[in-house]
Amino acid sequence: MTRLIRLTCASAGAAIVAGVMAGDTPTAAQQKPAADTALEVIQIRPQFYVIVGGGSNVAVQFGPDGVVVVDTGSADRADQVVAEIRKLSNQPIRYVINTSADPDHVGGNDKVSAAGQSVIPTGGLNEIGAAGGRAPILAEEHVQARMTAPTGEKSAFPFGSWPTVTYSSELEETQKDLYFNGEAVIVNYQPEAHTDGDSTVFFRRSDVLVVGDVFDQTRFPVIDLEKGGSLQGIIDSLNRIIQITVPPVPLVWQDGGTVVVPGHGLISHEADVVDYRDMLTIIRDRIQDLIAKGQTLEQIRKTDPVKGYRRRYGSNTGPWTTDRFVEAAYKSLGGK
Repeated sequence: MTRLIRLTCASAGAAIVAGVMAGDTPTAAQQKPAADTALEVIQIRPQFYVIVGGGSNVAVQFGPDGVVVVDTGSADRADQVVAEIRKLSNQPIRYVINTSADPDHVGGNDKVSAAGQSVIPTGGLNEIGAAGGRAPILAEEHVQARMTAPTGEKSAFPFGSWPTVTYSSELEETQKDLYFNGEAVIVNYQPEAHTDGDSTVFFRRSDVLVVGDVFDQTRFPVIDLEKGGSLQGIIDSLNRIIQITVPPVPLVWQDGGTVVVPGHGLISHEADVVDYRDMLTIIRDRIQDLIAKGQTLEQIRKTDPVKGYRRRYGSNTGPWTTDRFVEAAYKSLGGK
C-alpha cells in the first residue's frame, strides 16, 4: 500500500493530536508487527519514500544513480522491505545506512545489502555470495563493534549484515558525506544520545532528515545506558536537528519545510522536534533539581517528574516503561 503524505505544521499537529486521542502508547502491533501484516509505503518527496511497519521506519531515496536505504527494519520483515523497494525503483540498491545497531533498524541489513550492488566492487565483505558485490553498509564505528563479536564468540547478527564502511567519532570523524542522485547525503554522528553510535542522515536537496531513535514520538526516548546513551545527549541531538531543519514559514498554510523521519511513529517537522525537546528539557531540569536536593531514585519517582507527559508518552507495560525511562534519566544525570 502506497500513499502520498503532505504535512504542513498544522496538519502534522492535527495528526499528533489524533494519535494522542487514539492512545498514548504504541500498540503491540506497532511495537512488533506480525510477519504477515502488509507494510505501508508513504511518499514524502517525488523520489523519497518511507516504508512503515517493518520494525523501524525504512527511508528510501532513489534516482538515476540507484537506491539509498536508511535502516532496514527487522530481520523477519526483510523480504517484504526488499519487495517494496523493488516496486519503487528498478535501479540497484547502492547504499545502506544505519542510524544505530538496534535489531529493529539493522535486522534487514543482510538481505537488503544482498539485493543491491556496490558502485565499485571492492572485495571483502561486499562480495559475500554475490557476483559484482553487494550494497555497502555505512554506519558509525560503534555500530560495527556492536554487531560483530570477539574472537571465539558468535555474533547475534549474520556476517553479511555487518557495516562494511564506517566513520569513527573516536578519530574525530563526526561526519560522512556522499553525493547521490543529484544531492548531498550527510551522515552526522550524535554522541551519547540513544546509544554511543547514533547517526542522523540529511538528504539536502530533498530536505529530508532521517534521525533514528534519538526522536521517537511514540514514547519517552530509550536511553540505553549500557551502550553509552544519555538524556543530555538526546537533548543535544534534538537541538542539532532543530538547527538543521527549516519550518514552512512565513507561508505556513503551504506544503514545505524540512521533513523529519523518526525511527518510529509519525513523519514529522521541526515543530514536533521542538515540542519533544522542550518536554525532555523540563523533565531533565526536574530530575536534576531533585538530585541536587539529595533525593533518591524512589523519592524522585514518587514526585512523578514526567507529570504532564505520562499519558502521551508513557507506558506501564512493554520493553520500555515510564519507570525505566525515569531510572535511566536519573542515572545518566549523575544519580547514584
